[in-house]
Amino acid sequence: MMLTGFSPRKQNLVVYIMNGCEYYKDQLKAIGPDKTGKSCLYLNRLNDIDVDILKDIIEDSIRCMQQKYS
Repeated sequence: MMLTGFSPRKQNLVVYIMNGCEYYKDQLKAIGPDKTGKSCLYLNRLNDIDVDILKDIIEDSIRCMQQKYS
């Protein structure tokens, strides 16, 4: 199973946050324009968001998944 994923779709970019977007509500408020699903973070353009926050979310999600499924 993947730890995270990225899909450049026609409408938007999708980042798969495997432990769920609900754990990152505060960071997502500050990241910029986005939409979320259970584990999907939909972004229109990387230039429109705070990439450092995205990096922190992805790194934390990977750590959580590695601890859960070590």
